Amino acid sequence: MTAVALKDVTKVFPDGTVAVDNVSLDVNDGEFMVLLGPSGCGKSTVLRMVAGLEDPTSGAVLLNGELANDLPPRDRGVAMVFQDFALYPHMSVGNNIAFPLRLSGVEERARNERVADVANALGIGDVLGRKPSQLSGGQRQRVAMGRAIVRRPGLFLMDEPLSNLDSGLRAELRAEISGLVRELGVSTIYVTHDQAEALTMADRVAIMRKGVLQDVGTPTQVYGRPATLYVAAFLGSPRMNLLEATVYVHLDRYVTLNLGEQALHLPWDDLRARAVAHYHGERIVVGMRAEALTPVAPDTPGAVLQGRIRYLEHHGHESLAFLDIGATAIVVDDLGGPMPGERPVGTGRGIRRLSRVIQRLTGRASAAVPAPVTPGAQGARESVLNDPGRHHRRPAELAVRLAPYPAVSPGHSMAVSVRMDAVHFFDERGDRIDVGWR
Repeated sequence: MTAVALKDVTKVFPDGTVAVDNVSLDVNDGEFMVLLGPSGCGKSTVLRMVAGLEDPTSGAVLLNGELANDLPPRDRGVAMVFQDFALYPHMSVGNNIAFPLRLSGVEERARNERVADVANALGIGDVLGRKPSQLSGGQRQRVAMGRAIVRRPGLFLMDEPLSNLDSGLRAELRAEISGLVRELGVSTIYVTHDQAEALTMADRVAIMRKGVLQDVGTPTQVYGRPATLYVAAFLGSPRMNLLEATVYVHLDRYVTLNLGEQALHLPWDDLRARAVAHYHGERIVVGMRAEALTPVAPDTPGAVLQGRIRYLEHHGHESLAFLDIGATAIVVDDLGGPMPGERPVGTGRGIRRLSRVIQRLTGRASAAVPAPVTPGAQGARESVLNDPGRHHRRPAELAVRLAPYPAVSPGHSMAVSVRMDAVHFFDERGDRIDVGWR
């Protein structure tokens, strides 16, 4: 059963700011859904519309299959946990937790029993008589959690509840919140900008950018098969290496990915080769995570790139080497440029591609076919490979994982083997090039 369903929800504020743009998302019963994205991407606005604290400009919010657009917050059966705890400073811990039960008219004995049960489960049973000012940050967050849990809601809404805590305490409470919510079996929407929280806590992750939903899937899916260039760049540490490549097809043999001074070959028996082959003569973006690269001897056969170490980063448990391989990097700009979903019509891209296919098959150039232009589409048609507001282009520094404190230094040459099955491909719009998309 679907606990929450957003259908083409848009939120435009009075000043014209589009905070949420046509978002459709389902949260299943008992599911832990994480909304992930940078500050200002609209994830908290989505949460507030589900809670009834904001009204959608258009679209529908459904709770348990019922339209809830006009339903007041108190009747939605939701409980929110905020970033700043939102505790009453003049009340004791026990009274803070019990406050929603008092408003609901629960009699005192039953109220005290439920408060004690929740407090003991959260490990704060010994501080019920204290004021919030006498507690640590982690204890105050547990009190805020207890106040939400004691209501026995049908839906938890959590708005960056751990962002004010230190890293060690965040890791501890991540495990506690995740375990507790699953034990209770309550559907949860959790907002965060921290990808570690999203990937470790979520059943599914919904990634947003500038109010637009970019990708939805399990942590394994969004990390291993990102739907857009933005998702690929946003997830992972170090960030995915994104390189500009030109595609050349050698029919029934392989597809060459020209990275500038070097090239990789995608075997023709790789199912993705046919999809990439459609971009013959065009530029695409090739993505490689650090774990797909392995240092090897320079004369190793196969997919190998040669480079020189620009600099090293030591992280204790590992080192990162950044290689100059003579390629051009694509660095996605989180703030500017058109969205991958913006697809202006009338660009004639398919006609030009057909022309190139005919040329390859016949060995001679076909007559030039002018591309039809839609009024106003000329500026909107910019791709991620051409739009300076969307990204920065710079010499690539390929991030490679090494053992802690390796016996190399900046200036050393290095060869790395590339796992071609772990390489990602994106088109000029920033959309994934793939077959059998999940």
